[in-house]
Amino acid sequence: MAASSSPLPRWAPTPSPSRPLWRRWGGGTPDARNGAGEAGAGWSLGRTFPWQRRPAVAGFDSVEVAPTKAPAPEQRVGTDVVDDPRVFLTWEDVCVTVAAGAYGGEPVSILRGISGHAGPGEVLAIMGPSGCGKTTLLDSLAGRLGPGVTETGLILINGRREKLAFGTSAYVTQDNVLMSTMSVREAVYYSAQLQLPGTMPAAEKRAHADGVIREMGLGDAMDTRIGGRMTKGISGGQRKRLTICVEMLTRPRLLFLDEPTSGLDSAASYHVMSHIARVAAREGMTVVAAVHQPSGDVFDLFHSLCLLSQGRTVFFGAASEANQFFTQSCFPCPQLRNPSDHFLRTINKDFDEEIVESSKARRKTAAEAIDILTDAYQSPAYSEKTTNRIAEMKQIGGAPFRKREQASFSAKLFVLTRRSFINMHRDIGYYWMRLGIYLGIGICLGTIFYQVGHSYSSIQARCEVIMYTTALLTFMAIGGFPSFVEEVKVFRRERLSGHYGVAEFVISNTLSATPYLAVITLIPGAMLYYLTGLTKGADHFVYFVINLCMCTLLVESMMMIIAVIVPDFLMGIIVGAGVQGVMMLNGGFFRLPNELPKPVWKYPCYYISFHKYAVQGFYKNEFIGQSFPSDQLIEKNVTISGIQVLQEKLQVEMGYSKWVNIAILCGMMVVYRMMFFAIVKIAEEVRTKRRGMKWKWCK
Repeated sequence: MAASSSPLPRWAPTPSPSRPLWRRWGGGTPDARNGAGEAGAGWSLGRTFPWQRRPAVAGFDSVEVAPTKAPAPEQRVGTDVVDDPRVFLTWEDVCVTVAAGAYGGEPVSILRGISGHAGPGEVLAIMGPSGCGKTTLLDSLAGRLGPGVTETGLILINGRREKLAFGTSAYVTQDNVLMSTMSVREAVYYSAQLQLPGTMPAAEKRAHADGVIREMGLGDAMDTRIGGRMTKGISGGQRKRLTICVEMLTRPRLLFLDEPTSGLDSAASYHVMSHIARVAAREGMTVVAAVHQPSGDVFDLFHSLCLLSQGRTVFFGAASEANQFFTQSCFPCPQLRNPSDHFLRTINKDFDEEIVESSKARRKTAAEAIDILTDAYQSPAYSEKTTNRIAEMKQIGGAPFRKREQASFSAKLFVLTRRSFINMHRDIGYYWMRLGIYLGIGICLGTIFYQVGHSYSSIQARCEVIMYTTALLTFMAIGGFPSFVEEVKVFRRERLSGHYGVAEFVISNTLSATPYLAVITLIPGAMLYYLTGLTKGADHFVYFVINLCMCTLLVESMMMIIAVIVPDFLMGIIVGAGVQGVMMLNGGFFRLPNELPKPVWKYPCYYISFHKYAVQGFYKNEFIGQSFPSDQLIEKNVTISGIQVLQEKLQVEMGYSKWVNIAILCGMMVVYRMMFFAIVKIAEEVRTKRRGMKWKWCK
């Protein structure tokens, strides 16, 4: 009955022993400050990261007391490094414009003069209807705007333009980019091995990973695979929680969340956000979250609210003051209605034919409501409060972002190689399906060209077997492109988060893929080689397999470049097939080298086609040391040596041995992988230089 007599609306936050109304950094619930009530909370990052230790605030019999004044930051004498984990994020007059599309038109303004702030121990919610600029603002603050986007404004961390170093900030994307073949436990544990310090014992890393998993309510799904396009796994809501787990392993000082409650039911949304709020209060973490439509209980967890519509600020301030703001603007929230529902219904212009209720006699459209609320926010009572708080935060200062300790290069390389090896083993589309196709092709070729013999006609048959093997088996390497694209997506997310560098990814992918490529070329190659009756001898067979394996590895290296340029796997397969088709035409089989048109096709296409070196290596391996009878219709009782076949009929360059061809293929493979490395690095530099503030992930 007491609640009904309260002057506050039903959904307004009220004092309670579990959650106070005051919103100050360092504050929070008693269990948040003391670290109680969470599974795995006995493990503390303070043992590993000393700057994560925070003083507890005492209370009496569940009665909240005001937090004591924070101790002065500990400064190191003789240096400018301040050991203070707090992050004060401010942004002023941020405008984001998207360039005109391919069909012309005017540039589109996404954000228009947005200002705000976020402090330690607080959760700032960015809300608004779809298309209002929530994710764009989040990307702008995190320094993740894509190409073709122009940004202006001033974004400061602790009063200065700061570089986002690894371990001090994290971004949970809206898309749950995870390795589908891993289990929940494996995904978090491998990420812990990459992110946590190398000096930390493996047992503690495992215990911390298990604790974070249980904190997000994934204890029952620990050994369940994530699942993807081929197998069923965990649900979408569990994927979202797992993504949050991975990014919160290091307890970052600054956490960005894009739609953290998407795909979650109301209970799961509340527990996830309440856990994040408790961690923020306990660790002094600054949390900025773009939330679509939270429930009433989740809305009560927010300290601050940034309400956007059409790229403009409708309201910014304490979440508990939003109801009063709408009431004063003649748009009161009805009782028994979730305030977030009321706010979004009022400022959603997508269905402007429906009118919104106002406390005045006539009703107003959403466009009119947006204009009224925007003008009301610009009044000194609200906008000046935001401006003054921004000025205060800019003067507070704090420790510069320093890159936290990670695992060593060799440790990261080992972890990535092992994870990639397991992923390739479990993903049937990566290599095992290709092995089945290769076996089928090997049987078909072996039976069609069964025991070609040593007649004059066998020269042409051997050339056809070699060319078909080189062309088709390497062409089929694009079959694993969809699986590789998924792995590249995981690499992009982890790279942006600073978990590891491009070099570790390239080397680990090469090391993990080589054994599988050896298997899928050795078994079909042996069937094909001995069924067709090619040149006998272990050395010839070994060369045949090595050459074929190197060609397949080279094609995968080329597809890596295509994957980073054309991330869509369907378009990538088309582009890869087209590139290989052009190279195949210049391989020296369909048209002899001296007969190729010199402009373009011979210079330079013939010399940059890997088919040239692969086919000529196979030719040398097959014909050197052999002799064949001549064409009896032209000349009888005359034999033709293999050297004559190579020089006169096939126009093979004989100035170097067949092993030089292998070396050239190996060099081309290395060049392709280095090109992949360079393209990723250049893209990062372009993204960094494009932004005026030059934020970048330190690596």
